[in-house]
Amino acid sequence: MKILFVTQYFYPEEFRGNDIAFDWSVRGNEVTVITAIPNYPSGKYHKGYGLFTRRKEIVNGVLIIRIPVIPRGKDNSFLLIFNYLSFAILGTIYAIYLSIRKKFDLIFVQQLSPVTMALPGIVVKKIQKIPLYLWVLDLWPESIASASHIRNKYILSFFEKIVKFIYLNSDEILISSTGFETSIRQKINFNQKIIYFPNWAEEIFNDANSSCQIPDLPDGFIIMFAGNIGEAQDFENVMKVSLLLKGNVNIKFVFLGDGRKKRWIDNFCMQYGLQNTVYCLGRYPLAMMPSFFKKADLLLVSLKDEPIFNLTLPAKIQAYMTSAKPIVGMINGEGSDIIKVSQCGLCSNAGDYIGLAENIQKLAMMDDNELRRLGSNGQEFALIHYNKKKLLDQLYFGIIKKT
Repeated sequence: MKILFVTQYFYPEEFRGNDIAFDWSVRGNEVTVITAIPNYPSGKYHKGYGLFTRRKEIVNGVLIIRIPVIPRGKDNSFLLIFNYLSFAILGTIYAIYLSIRKKFDLIFVQQLSPVTMALPGIVVKKIQKIPLYLWVLDLWPESIASASHIRNKYILSFFEKIVKFIYLNSDEILISSTGFETSIRQKINFNQKIIYFPNWAEEIFNDANSSCQIPDLPDGFIIMFAGNIGEAQDFENVMKVSLLLKGNVNIKFVFLGDGRKKRWIDNFCMQYGLQNTVYCLGRYPLAMMPSFFKKADLLLVSLKDEPIFNLTLPAKIQAYMTSAKPIVGMINGEGSDIIKVSQCGLCSNAGDYIGLAENIQKLAMMDDNELRRLGSNGQEFALIHYNKKKLLDQLYFGIIKKT
């Protein structure tokens, strides 16, 4: 099969679509990827990549074509908008050219934010009249409304029309969270079955023997958060918890990652004297996460109480569960349901920082055997429901062999 894979983010950026494209290549298919010059998450082009450097390369048998984009910058909303627009426009123009030069059998779109990254794939579909499969990992316009606080009905209506156009031009839609189905069916009359296809944990989290040199961590009972430190993660309420528990000198918060709220957290710690309670260590490579997680007693997941987040299952939950560590959450919807059903930790409602503080105290009082049992419950659940090989087989035989 000749497959066109469309996504704004691809290797060396770390997204699950990399696994899919490389897996299809290993199985003997000819895979071509249209993506952007890598600039996530740093906001600038990755070392060794640029407008005139490595615009085409073959990695693990996959031909990668990189569209020039305006780098997203660091916490710069205007640059981010131009980053999104540049890929949508230049990617679409290139897709027309590619459609004339090369024939494909199907198109697969990994749709994160922005939803407009699907447009080059739809152009190829229209020209070559081949099926397009859309993997929805982020809901629009709900995401843009929550992340940017845009409430203008005309702007949201404009993006909703784009979303409907993309959905209606998809032959099959896959969703990473079961909650997405309701939102999609409310937007369009989609007669096809919507397929649940969740994220999985990276393989390094299955390796119990993985070991990297990491910075010294504080002594005590460590609650660790790893990932984007942004608006969506509700750090205003997370930091209220650190303030409530400041008197318990044994409880420490360790945050790994970067984002718009990191500077705010640093200022909050200075203002309230939390330097010995909260440790904001910055971003580290994915390969180091298992070594960090081994040192944690609890892994924290939180999202704001927004309609979009109540439908979302954060991908970090799969990594947390696979790491066999207890999870403490402040989250609604599917994320909360998974933590409770798998019995891998305790969860309070989104925004309920008092409940989160109480749950942390309950877990801190458990003995090691009880904490290990919670971690094992999560790991067993992940091996059954978020097994990478099983999911990749399901996708391959459900799409490639069927086409």
